[in-house]
Amino acid sequence: MATSDAYMRTPTQQAWRRFKRSSSGKAGLLIVGFFILLAMLAPLLMPYDATKDRHLRLRLKPPSIEHLMGTDELGRDIFRRVVHGSRISLRVGVFAVGIALVLGTVLGLLAGFYGGKTDMFISWLIDIMLSFPSILLAIAIVAVIGPGISNAMIAVGIVQIPVYARLTRSMVISIKEQDYVSAAMGLGAGHARVIFKHILPNGLSPLIVQGTLSIATAILDAAGLGFLGLGAQPPQPEWGLMISKGFLYFTRAPWISLFPGVAIMIAVLGFNLLGDGMRDALDPRTVR
Repeated sequence: MATSDAYMRTPTQQAWRRFKRSSSGKAGLLIVGFFILLAMLAPLLMPYDATKDRHLRLRLKPPSIEHLMGTDELGRDIFRRVVHGSRISLRVGVFAVGIALVLGTVLGLLAGFYGGKTDMFISWLIDIMLSFPSILLAIAIVAVIGPGISNAMIAVGIVQIPVYARLTRSMVISIKEQDYVSAAMGLGAGHARVIFKHILPNGLSPLIVQGTLSIATAILDAAGLGFLGLGAQPPQPEWGLMISKGFLYFTRAPWISLFPGVAIMIAVLGFNLLGDGMRDALDPRTVR
């Protein structure tokens, strides 16, 4: 009876049951949910205008009851800035991954489905991009288009395109040999219909997992660009920029860099754990 009930569940129900059995996935969901809730409620519970935040009499105060994470070189409350920095980091991560996911998936679909010269050209382009370390390529892109949070999103998104292109290409090559794809083409279905109705929906699971994991990488890359002064610009409360500004005062006031760094570590850990849990849930080879 238990086996019969398992087969009667929908794939979504089966995936959810596997996810609930994943301790890392539940921990990651809790952490990510906390940061999302924090980012959504920050403007309501803790309004903040970075352009007017100056309290020089309170500069470099250590953590206390009034300032849980201390203050920075301009007397700004670090806790308030870390909370509002979550909005920037999550936005960068989601938008950058969105850019990479869309463009990389399209390139992978074209390369895997059509093959031949199309595959050779796209694979050649992807290999060139992979020959550069991702952070160096992101720095080069920002250096060309200019610093700023929007340009940092674009740069981080571009450097992640090869990951999705390769993943999608291998997925398409495997799926297009299936009988149902051959049957659809034999019945006269056009290429676009075959790609977007039969191939892509059956290969979404690895893309979803990779997207979750890539948000963590995007947050790290954006923080790296912010640390170098190529991402978010002052006075924005971006975590990487906060670490950079606190680096000059690290011996006197280590809390300026410490707490944004801890926020980055926890956020990245959360998305990595969530990605691991989703991989366990969406892997059809997982024992049900």
